[in-house]
Order: sequence, then structure tokens, then C-alpha cells
Amino acid sequence: MSVIQKRVKLVGSKGTREVDALFDSGATYSCLRPDVAREIDISVPLPEPTVFGSVKNGDLLTANEAVRLNFFLKDCRFSDEFMLIPDLSEELIIGAKTLQAWKMKLDFEADDVIIDPRVTKLRLM
Repeated sequence: MSVIQKRVKLVGSKGTREVDALFDSGATYSCLRPDVAREIDISVPLPEPTVFGSVKNGDLLTANEAVRLNFFLKDCRFSDEFMLIPDLSEELIIGAKTLQAWKMKLDFEADDVIIDPRVTKLRLM
């Protein structure tokens, strides 16, 4: 597991907030603390709880809600669903699902997230 931390702006229907995001190639889903989510958007109950493993002594974390938000990194806009995890150690974790969907690459030598700006453009076929 490797991580990079960057400042991102989250945008929801109720407002915006800048947070420190952990870009984590070892996390499957993107996760957000519920207190942060409630400031900027309305959460939606999941059809069933989603249970996640934790690196801490095999602890399990459960998400009962999710929220769909836009987020900005390097002046590029992205959008995804974020699982709301109570007591999450970070404000925001960007996981592999989001990294793959937006073709983001993690450059650990430069401690940077590489973005192809072409993937942020809307294309209608």
C-alpha cells in the first residue's frame, strides 16, 4: 500500500470544503468522514451495509451511507461516490476505484498525482 496526500476541494449541493485527501492505492473505495459530507451534501442510505477491512488489527469499518460529490485537483474536476465511514482516520481517502476510473497515476518519487486532462473533458458520441 502506498499513499500520497494532496489538498482537494469537494463540491456538493450544499456547498464546498477543502480537505486533505489521502490518495491510497491500497483502498478499494473512496471514503469520506460523515461530518465532512453533511456540511456539503445530502447522504443517501446504501441498499445494505458495506463492510471494509482495516489495517489496524483486523478491525472492520462499516458504511451505511454514501454521497456523490465533485472534487477538484489541479484545477481539474472529477466526480465519484464516497462511502461515509464513521471514525475514519482521514477526512477523505481516494481509493483505487476512483483512481482507475479517472486514470490517475500516483508518482511516489515526486509525491504527486498525475492527471491526464483529457479524461476530464465531456465527450458526447
